[in-house]
Amino acid sequence: MPSKPLRASDRESANRYYRGPVTDHFDGTVFFNPGGTPPPGFLQVLRWRFAGGKTSWPKTYASPHDDHHPEERVEGTGLRITMIGHASILLQTAGLNMLFDPVFAERASPVQWFGPKRRNPPGVRFEKLPKIDAVLISHNHYDHLDLAALQRLAREHDPIFVTPLGNDAIIGNAVDRERIVTGDWGDTASLSPDVTAHFEPIHHWSARGGTDRRMALWAGFVIEAPGGKVYHVGDTGFHDGINYRAAAEKHGPFRLAILPIGAYEPRWFMTPQHQSPDEAVRGHTLCGAAHTAGHHWGTFNLTDEGIEDPLTALEEALAKHGVAPDVFRPLKPGETWDVPL
Repeated sequence: MPSKPLRASDRESANRYYRGPVTDHFDGTVFFNPGGTPPPGFLQVLRWRFAGGKTSWPKTYASPHDDHHPEERVEGTGLRITMIGHASILLQTAGLNMLFDPVFAERASPVQWFGPKRRNPPGVRFEKLPKIDAVLISHNHYDHLDLAALQRLAREHDPIFVTPLGNDAIIGNAVDRERIVTGDWGDTASLSPDVTAHFEPIHHWSARGGTDRRMALWAGFVIEAPGGKVYHVGDTGFHDGINYRAAAEKHGPFRLAILPIGAYEPRWFMTPQHQSPDEAVRGHTLCGAAHTAGHHWGTFNLTDEGIEDPLTALEEALAKHGVAPDVFRPLKPGETWDVPL
């Protein structure tokens, strides 16, 4: 259950990232998922870590699309998605280049000598990126927020950085704070005269360490562009499909959904925070997406499933729910998809 609200006099020191009024998902101290499940506690983490259920991964997992060189722009109603790796994605439409959750580090970790290590290099090398106009960061976990990459993007591309409440306190150490746009669920950010980003709820949590849990908000994004709407989810638990239904009612239908399909085992531990491939397919249907790109698999070994288990599970789920494989595609690093209009 979410924490009880603190007295106003206690709030200033309780959350070092964000201060603001109490809402239906902020109790004055931390953010939470309304009607949802809090993140696992320390004892649950220990139970999982010592259960011995982790499937080993190969040291390398090469992509046939490696070292892709994207075109500089995709104009008009064209919509192109390019997988960089894990949850790092390049989206191009209406002459705008957007990066989601760019991680170019060798490890998804606070240190580069320990922690989950890449099994493949970024499918688009940093130096081959087109001019980036906007960087959208869904939340602050290390496999989604790479401060060194953000600092280099700021220096070499000078994009705007769009992120949920509280994350500006983290990324403001790496980029010009005047280039950061923050938002709460339901807010919008203009990315160009033709493209708008909407902040939408997902079921997840945040932390950069052991003492800042849920001090910054997490969010999905709806990108509204001339060629149609894109629903991007960096990480989420399925949460009975509540957020998918809400997104469909508010914004649908979608030309493209970008949904996570990996880091889901064991289910007793991961269900509140990471959906399974079957749940991703159900989410695809519930949100009314014409096409879906699967991400968040095959680069960082974060959980118990094998490296290609998401592909097998996704294939089974597509058949079960009657969704064609060319409609829901799991992308590999460097792979590009021109999404049909």
